[in-house]
Amino acid sequence: MENFPVINMEKLNGEERQATMEKINNACENWGFFELVNHGIALELLDTVERLNKEHYRKCMERRFKEFVASKALEGVEAEVKDMDWESTFFLRHLPDSNLFEIPDLTEEYRKVMKEFAEQIQKLAEELLDLLCENLGLEKGYLKKAFHGSRGPNFGTKVANYPPCPNPNLVKGLRAHTDAGGIILLFQDDKVSGLQLLKDGQWISVPPMPHSIVVNLGDQIEVMTNGKYKSVEHRVIAQTDGTRMSVASFYNPGSDAVIFPAPSLMEGKEEETKGHIIYPKFVFEDYMKLYAALKFQAKEPRFDAMKAMNSSTTATA
Repeated sequence: MENFPVINMEKLNGEERQATMEKINNACENWGFFELVNHGIALELLDTVERLNKEHYRKCMERRFKEFVASKALEGVEAEVKDMDWESTFFLRHLPDSNLFEIPDLTEEYRKVMKEFAEQIQKLAEELLDLLCENLGLEKGYLKKAFHGSRGPNFGTKVANYPPCPNPNLVKGLRAHTDAGGIILLFQDDKVSGLQLLKDGQWISVPPMPHSIVVNLGDQIEVMTNGKYKSVEHRVIAQTDGTRMSVASFYNPGSDAVIFPAPSLMEGKEEETKGHIIYPKFVFEDYMKLYAALKFQAKEPRFDAMKAMNSSTTATA
Protein backbone atom coordinates (compact mmCIF):
# COMPACT_ATOMS: atom_id res chain seq x y z
CA MET A 1 0.00 0.00 0.00
CA GLU A 2 1.38 3.40 -0.97
CA ASN A 3 2.05 5.91 1.79
CA PHE A 4 -0.74 8.16 3.06
CA PRO A 5 -0.44 11.48 1.18
CA VAL A 6 1.21 14.27 3.15
CA ILE A 7 1.28 17.71 1.48
CA ASN A 8 3.91 20.29 2.42
CA MET A 9 2.13 23.56 1.62
CA GLU A 10 5.36 25.58 1.73
CA LYS A 11 6.31 23.87 -1.53
CA LEU A 12 3.41 25.61 -3.30
CA ASN A 13 5.47 28.81 -3.23
CA GLY A 14 8.56 27.56 -5.07
CA GLU A 15 9.91 25.40 -7.85
CA GLU A 16 8.04 22.35 -6.54
CA ARG A 17 4.61 23.93 -6.95
CA GLN A 18 3.59 21.82 -9.95
CA ALA A 19 4.69 18.57 -8.32
CA THR A 20 2.85 19.54 -5.13
CA MET A 21 -0.32 20.38 -7.08
CA GLU A 22 -0.11 16.99 -8.77
CA LYS A 23 0.24 15.37 -5.36
CA ILE A 24 -2.91 17.16 -4.16
CA ASN A 25 -4.78 16.08 -7.31
CA ASN A 26 -3.68 12.47 -6.85
CA ALA A 27 -4.78 12.53 -3.22
CA CYS A 28 -8.21 13.93 -4.19
CA GLU A 29 -8.68 11.39 -6.98
CA ASN A 30 -7.36 8.28 -5.23
CA TRP A 31 -7.68 8.84 -1.49
CA GLY A 32 -10.29 11.53 -0.73
CA PHE A 33 -7.97 12.37 2.18
CA PHE A 34 -4.60 14.05 2.67
CA GLU A 35 -2.61 15.58 5.50
CA LEU A 36 -1.21 19.12 5.48
CA VAL A 37 2.02 20.31 7.07
CA ASN A 38 3.42 23.86 6.98
CA HIS A 39 -0.15 25.05 6.40
CA GLY A 40 0.33 28.53 7.84
CA ILE A 41 -1.62 28.15 11.10
CA ALA A 42 0.62 29.08 14.02
CA LEU A 43 1.80 26.06 15.98
CA GLU A 44 1.32 27.98 19.24
CA LEU A 45 -2.36 28.45 18.36
CA LEU A 46 -2.76 24.73 17.69
CA ASP A 47 -1.05 23.87 20.97
CA THR A 48 -3.44 26.20 22.81
CA VAL A 49 -6.48 24.72 21.04
CA GLU A 50 -5.34 21.23 22.08
CA ARG A 51 -4.69 22.26 25.69
CA LEU A 52 -8.03 24.05 26.09
CA ASN A 53 -10.04 21.27 24.46
CA LYS A 54 -8.47 18.60 26.63
CA GLU A 55 -9.00 20.73 29.75
CA HIS A 56 -12.63 21.32 28.81
CA TYR A 57 -13.22 17.61 28.25
CA ARG A 58 -11.76 16.68 31.65
CA LYS A 59 -13.67 19.40 33.52
CA CYS A 60 -17.02 19.36 31.73
CA MET A 61 -17.49 16.39 29.41
CA GLU A 62 -15.82 13.34 30.94
CA ARG A 63 -18.28 12.87 33.83
CA ARG A 64 -21.25 13.32 31.48
CA PHE A 65 -19.88 10.68 29.15
CA LYS A 66 -19.41 8.20 32.01
CA GLU A 67 -22.97 8.86 33.16
CA PHE A 68 -24.20 8.32 29.60
CA VAL A 69 -22.32 5.00 29.33
CA ALA A 70 -23.75 3.89 32.67
CA SER A 71 -27.30 4.88 31.63
CA LYS A 72 -26.98 2.75 28.49
CA ALA A 73 -25.63 -0.21 30.49
CA LEU A 74 -22.60 -0.38 28.21
CA GLU A 75 -19.86 -1.00 30.76
CA GLY A 76 -20.19 -4.77 30.60
CA VAL A 77 -21.44 -4.97 27.02
CA GLU A 78 -20.95 -8.38 25.40
CA ALA A 79 -22.69 -8.00 22.02
CA GLU A 80 -21.78 -5.56 19.24
CA VAL A 81 -23.40 -2.13 19.64
CA LYS A 82 -24.50 -0.90 16.22
CA ASP A 83 -26.65 2.14 17.00
CA MET A 84 -24.28 4.48 18.87
CA ASP A 85 -20.75 5.85 18.84
CA TRP A 86 -18.20 5.85 21.66
CA GLU A 87 -17.62 9.61 21.56
CA SER A 88 -18.25 12.75 23.55
CA THR A 89 -19.06 15.74 21.33
CA PHE A 90 -20.45 19.23 20.97
CA PHE A 91 -20.74 21.53 17.97
CA LEU A 92 -19.53 25.09 17.48
CA ARG A 93 -21.28 27.01 14.70
CA HIS A 94 -19.26 29.82 13.09
CA LEU A 95 -21.10 30.83 9.88
CA PRO A 96 -23.49 32.24 8.91
CA ASP A 97 -24.27 32.80 12.63
CA SER A 98 -22.01 31.91 15.55
CA ASN A 99 -23.14 30.08 18.69
CA LEU A 100 -19.70 30.36 20.32
CA PHE A 101 -20.94 32.71 23.04
CA GLU A 102 -24.16 30.77 23.67
CA ILE A 103 -22.69 27.43 24.73
CA PRO A 104 -22.37 27.10 28.51
CA ASP A 105 -19.27 25.81 30.34
CA LEU A 106 -16.79 27.46 27.94
CA THR A 107 -14.18 29.79 29.42
CA GLU A 108 -13.59 33.22 27.92
CA GLU A 109 -10.13 32.07 26.86
CA TYR A 110 -11.64 29.07 25.10
CA ARG A 111 -14.15 31.23 23.20
CA LYS A 112 -11.46 33.69 22.14
CA VAL A 113 -9.02 31.00 20.99
CA MET A 114 -11.63 28.98 19.11
CA LYS A 115 -12.83 32.13 17.34
CA GLU A 116 -9.26 32.77 16.14
CA PHE A 117 -8.83 29.10 15.23
CA ALA A 118 -12.06 29.12 13.19
CA GLU A 119 -10.92 32.22 11.28
CA GLN A 120 -7.62 30.52 10.40
CA ILE A 121 -9.29 27.25 9.40
CA GLN A 122 -11.83 29.08 7.23
CA LYS A 123 -9.00 30.88 5.44
CA LEU A 124 -7.22 27.56 4.86
CA ALA A 125 -10.42 25.87 3.63
CA GLU A 126 -11.00 28.62 1.06
CA GLU A 127 -7.38 28.42 -0.06
CA LEU A 128 -7.78 24.67 -0.56
CA LEU A 129 -10.98 25.13 -2.57
CA ASP A 130 -9.07 27.38 -4.96
CA LEU A 131 -6.26 24.81 -5.25
CA LEU A 132 -8.92 22.23 -6.16
CA CYS A 133 -10.33 24.66 -8.75
CA GLU A 134 -6.87 25.08 -10.27
CA ASN A 135 -6.38 21.32 -10.55
CA LEU A 136 -9.87 20.86 -12.02
CA GLY A 137 -9.49 23.62 -14.60
CA LEU A 138 -12.25 25.68 -12.97
CA GLU A 139 -11.98 29.43 -12.60
CA LYS A 140 -10.56 30.63 -9.30
CA GLY A 141 -13.34 31.05 -6.76
CA TYR A 142 -15.80 28.73 -8.55
CA LEU A 143 -16.28 26.32 -5.63
CA LYS A 144 -16.43 29.07 -3.00
CA LYS A 145 -19.05 30.90 -5.06
CA ALA A 146 -21.03 27.69 -5.62
CA PHE A 147 -21.03 27.12 -1.83
CA HIS A 148 -22.24 30.63 -1.07
CA GLY A 149 -26.02 30.50 -1.33
CA SER A 150 -27.79 33.67 -0.17
CA ARG A 151 -26.04 33.93 3.23
CA GLY A 152 -22.60 32.46 2.65
CA PRO A 153 -21.33 29.00 3.58
CA ASN A 154 -22.28 26.90 6.58
CA PHE A 155 -19.13 26.54 8.66
CA GLY A 156 -18.78 24.85 12.03
CA THR A 157 -16.56 22.70 14.21
CA LYS A 158 -17.36 19.37 15.81
CA VAL A 159 -15.31 19.03 18.98
CA ALA A 160 -15.05 15.35 19.88
CA ASN A 161 -13.20 13.19 22.37
CA TYR A 162 -12.98 9.43 22.13
CA PRO A 163 -12.47 8.05 25.65
CA PRO A 164 -10.83 4.69 26.40
CA CYS A 165 -13.22 1.84 25.65
CA PRO A 166 -13.19 -1.49 27.52
CA ASN A 167 -14.55 -3.40 24.50
CA PRO A 168 -13.31 -1.69 21.31
CA ASN A 169 -14.14 -4.76 19.24
CA LEU A 170 -17.83 -4.32 20.09
CA VAL A 171 -18.36 -0.59 19.57
CA LYS A 172 -16.90 1.98 17.16
CA GLY A 173 -15.67 5.38 18.23
CA LEU A 174 -17.56 6.63 15.17
CA ARG A 175 -19.31 4.33 12.71
CA ALA A 176 -18.27 4.26 9.04
CA HIS A 177 -19.72 7.06 6.89
CA THR A 178 -18.93 9.65 4.25
CA ASP A 179 -19.24 13.33 5.18
CA ALA A 180 -22.25 15.10 3.70
CA GLY A 181 -20.73 18.51 3.17
CA GLY A 182 -17.91 20.20 1.31
CA ILE A 183 -14.35 20.14 2.64
CA ILE A 184 -13.43 18.99 6.15
CA LEU A 185 -10.31 20.10 8.02
CA LEU A 186 -9.35 18.05 11.07
CA PHE A 187 -6.92 18.90 13.86
CA GLN A 188 -6.49 15.57 15.61
CA ASP A 189 -4.64 14.11 18.55
CA ASP A 190 -1.01 13.43 17.67
CA LYS A 191 -0.58 10.64 20.24
CA VAL A 192 -3.79 8.58 20.23
CA SER A 193 -4.76 7.19 16.81
CA GLY A 194 -8.10 5.83 15.64
CA LEU A 195 -9.14 7.51 12.37
CA GLN A 196 -9.29 5.12 9.41
CA LEU A 197 -10.39 5.44 5.79
CA LEU A 198 -11.51 2.76 3.36
CA LYS A 199 -9.22 2.42 0.33
CA ASP A 200 -9.29 -0.43 -2.17
CA GLY A 201 -11.34 -2.51 0.24
CA GLN A 202 -8.92 -2.06 3.15
CA TRP A 203 -9.11 0.13 6.25
CA ILE A 204 -6.07 2.42 6.32
CA SER A 205 -5.08 4.36 9.46
CA VAL A 206 -4.58 8.11 9.10
CA PRO A 207 -1.23 8.74 10.82
CA PRO A 208 -1.29 11.12 13.80
CA MET A 209 1.26 13.87 13.18
CA PRO A 210 2.03 16.86 15.43
CA HIS A 211 0.44 20.12 14.21
CA SER A 212 -0.87 18.63 10.96
CA ILE A 213 -4.32 19.29 9.49
CA VAL A 214 -6.06 16.29 7.92
CA VAL A 215 -8.30 17.15 4.97
CA ASN A 216 -11.09 15.05 3.52
CA LEU A 217 -13.67 15.68 0.83
CA GLY A 218 -17.42 15.50 1.38
CA ASP A 219 -20.30 14.37 -0.81
CA GLN A 220 -20.85 17.88 -2.23
CA ILE A 221 -17.34 17.99 -3.72
CA GLU A 222 -18.03 14.62 -5.36
CA VAL A 223 -21.20 15.98 -6.99
CA MET A 224 -19.64 19.29 -8.06
CA THR A 225 -16.60 17.56 -9.61
CA ASN A 226 -18.88 15.08 -11.39
CA GLY A 227 -17.19 12.22 -9.53
CA LYS A 228 -13.60 13.13 -10.42
CA TYR A 229 -12.98 13.65 -6.71
CA LYS A 230 -14.93 11.34 -4.39
CA SER A 231 -15.92 11.41 -0.75
CA VAL A 232 -14.51 8.40 1.07
CA GLU A 233 -15.92 6.20 3.81
CA HIS A 234 -14.11 6.62 7.12
CA ARG A 235 -14.53 5.65 10.77
CA VAL A 236 -12.95 6.02 14.21
CA ILE A 237 -11.79 2.90 16.02
CA ALA A 238 -12.26 2.93 19.79
CA GLN A 239 -9.08 2.38 21.80
CA THR A 240 -8.47 0.81 25.20
CA ASP A 241 -5.88 3.43 26.22
CA GLY A 242 -5.89 7.22 26.03
CA THR A 243 -8.55 9.75 25.05
CA ARG A 244 -8.31 10.85 21.40
CA MET A 245 -9.05 14.53 20.66
CA SER A 246 -10.68 15.47 17.36
CA VAL A 247 -11.44 19.04 16.27
CA ALA A 248 -13.12 18.74 12.86
CA SER A 249 -14.19 21.87 10.97
CA PHE A 250 -16.76 21.53 8.20
CA TYR A 251 -16.81 24.11 5.39
CA ASN A 252 -20.15 23.34 3.75
CA PRO A 253 -22.46 24.98 1.20
CA GLY A 254 -25.05 27.46 2.42
CA SER A 255 -28.43 25.91 3.21
CA ASP A 256 -30.07 27.26 0.03
CA ALA A 257 -27.05 26.73 -2.24
CA VAL A 258 -27.97 24.77 -5.37
CA ILE A 259 -25.49 21.93 -5.91
CA PHE A 260 -24.79 20.37 -9.32
CA PRO A 261 -21.77 19.17 -11.34
CA ALA A 262 -19.64 21.97 -12.79
CA PRO A 263 -20.72 22.18 -16.47
CA SER A 264 -17.13 22.16 -17.76
CA LEU A 265 -16.54 18.81 -15.99
CA MET A 266 -19.51 17.25 -17.77
CA GLU A 267 -18.50 18.15 -21.32
CA GLY A 268 -17.82 15.05 -23.39
CA LYS A 269 -18.66 12.79 -20.44
CA GLU A 270 -22.08 11.63 -21.64
CA GLU A 271 -20.83 8.26 -22.88
CA GLU A 272 -18.77 7.67 -19.75
CA THR A 273 -21.76 8.17 -17.46
CA LYS A 274 -23.69 5.23 -18.97
CA GLY A 275 -23.97 2.63 -16.23
CA HIS A 276 -22.43 5.01 -13.66
CA ILE A 277 -23.80 7.58 -11.25
CA ILE A 278 -25.32 10.58 -12.96
CA TYR A 279 -25.04 13.24 -10.30
CA PRO A 280 -28.20 15.15 -9.40
CA LYS A 281 -28.98 18.83 -8.95
CA PHE A 282 -30.42 19.72 -5.54
CA VAL A 283 -30.60 22.25 -2.72
CA PHE A 284 -28.02 21.49 -0.02
CA GLU A 285 -30.56 21.74 2.82
CA ASP A 286 -32.67 19.00 1.19
CA TYR A 287 -29.62 16.74 1.02
CA MET A 288 -28.85 17.36 4.70
CA LYS A 289 -32.39 16.42 5.74
CA LEU A 290 -31.98 13.10 3.95
CA TYR A 291 -28.44 12.60 5.29
CA ALA A 292 -29.58 13.04 8.89
CA ALA A 293 -31.50 9.78 8.65
CA LEU A 294 -29.06 7.90 6.40
CA LYS A 295 -25.60 9.05 7.60
CA PHE A 296 -24.29 5.56 8.25
CA GLN A 297 -25.50 4.10 4.96
CA ALA A 298 -24.01 4.20 1.46
CA LYS A 299 -24.01 7.59 -0.30
CA GLU A 300 -25.22 6.33 -3.72
CA PRO A 301 -28.87 5.87 -2.64
CA ARG A 302 -28.78 9.44 -1.29
CA PHE A 303 -27.71 10.72 -4.71
CA ASP A 304 -30.46 8.60 -6.31
CA ALA A 305 -33.06 10.01 -3.90
CA MET A 306 -32.00 13.57 -4.77
CA LYS A 307 -32.23 12.70 -8.45
CA ALA A 308 -35.73 11.29 -7.96
CA MET A 309 -36.79 14.36 -5.97
CA ASN A 310 -35.43 16.59 -8.73
CA SER A 311 -37.32 14.60 -11.39
CA SER A 312 -40.62 14.78 -9.51
CA THR A 313 -40.18 18.54 -8.94
CA THR A 314 -39.49 19.04 -12.64
CA ALA A 315 -42.52 16.94 -13.59
CA THR A 316 -44.89 18.96 -11.41
CA ALA A 317 -43.45 22.36 -12.28
